[in-house]
Amino acid sequence: MSWKKRLSVLSAAALLTVFTLSGCGSSNDAASGTASTGTTASSGKGLTGDFEVQYFVGGYGDAWWKKVVEEFQTANPDLKIKVSAGPKINDQMKPRWIGGNPPDFVYIDGAGLNARQMIEDGQLEDLTEWYKTAKTVDGDLISESLTQAPEDYSGKTYNIPLALSSWGIFWDKKLFADNNWKAPTDFDSFVAVSKEIKVKGITPFIHTGIYPYYINNSILYPAMVSANNDDFSILQKIAANDPEAFKSPAVMTALNQIVTMRDDGIIDPAAVQLNHTDSQMLFLQHKDAFIANGLWMPNEMSKDVPEGFDFGFMPSITQKPGGKSIAVTSTATVGVAAKAKNKEAAYAFIQFIFAKKQASQWAELSGAPSNIKGDISASNAPAFVKQAAEYLNSKDTIVVPTITFNADVEKAMNDATVALTIGTIDPNGWIERVSAAAQKAAN
Repeated sequence: MSWKKRLSVLSAAALLTVFTLSGCGSSNDAASGTASTGTTASSGKGLTGDFEVQYFVGGYGDAWWKKVVEEFQTANPDLKIKVSAGPKINDQMKPRWIGGNPPDFVYIDGAGLNARQMIEDGQLEDLTEWYKTAKTVDGDLISESLTQAPEDYSGKTYNIPLALSSWGIFWDKKLFADNNWKAPTDFDSFVAVSKEIKVKGITPFIHTGIYPYYINNSILYPAMVSANNDDFSILQKIAANDPEAFKSPAVMTALNQIVTMRDDGIIDPAAVQLNHTDSQMLFLQHKDAFIANGLWMPNEMSKDVPEGFDFGFMPSITQKPGGKSIAVTSTATVGVAAKAKNKEAAYAFIQFIFAKKQASQWAELSGAPSNIKGDISASNAPAFVKQAAEYLNSKDTIVVPTITFNADVEKAMNDATVALTIGTIDPNGWIERVSAAAQKAAN
């Protein structure tokens, strides 16, 4: 699932934008007085004209989008809504973004869209002032309705997290029950049960070797945070291209956990050559007992899940006995095009999609938690989604805020981790490679 490439890691509570008269600067300014106070626009009434929505269709599917667009259309019968969507929509729409003729609203997810690059290119509206007072159609401040706050871009807000996912480890609860295996709660119990699994002729762990960020987000980064006394600043220092960060004992401890998994035969040696679909199929076929992945995986593979398969999930297995779980999260965000033709409708749509009921609707239809605070325990969301939501809101989980690595440093970490899993380098080699990339990026 290369379209998921990004590191988003959350912090302990968790795991959306904006408009003022001065910030909009469009022909919609005459109507912006009501939008900025969250009254007329937030009620979703009186909207007219053409309104275009762009969204990527990937692991979360499009059932939620179809439903929420239909509901918004019902609430605004005089609005002419056009939907531009699909698994290749980002590439298809790129010429329009470059040519200054973008859609009004955009869901930033999938390959071909990078929020930071869009901001640097001036393609996204500055939502900073609007976001401070913007309300949902329920009358709640959007800023107080979110599990994870928008990423800070030098004090400004341009996009708001809608989808909230977590990296972690999956297993089949039925397979474990049938074999009397106990699901792990920490690294020691993970290694112990892996030995039991090997006796049955099943490889304990599979990951997506072609896309190493799967194992980094699910194993390596949580291990670094755990070993750093549950302090995610180690990841922030890496993101700041601080070469000294790699000299931290926490980095060495985390790398040695991967070495243990490698040397104990826990990691499937075939993983190095596999993409996301191939590794997920092996997991579903019980060729491997655990898989490093994100919460979108069950929904993405829904047509291939065997009858009776019961997904278990936990965000991390690298902590010490009794230690807190570490949730490295992934978000997908929404924004308004700087050159949108109907900004009033785009702002109103954001206020509409962050209503409380959308927390349950998103969880039920996408198979993942949303970034909207809300109790989904009574919803029809899959059991593993409810389980993940419990983790993300537990005091015993460290949820790290969104952290974006330099692209070259991230690639160096990805490549070095693959080399480490197959034994072509040791932990010192990993550190040397990545610290050199960080030094170069910092200069």
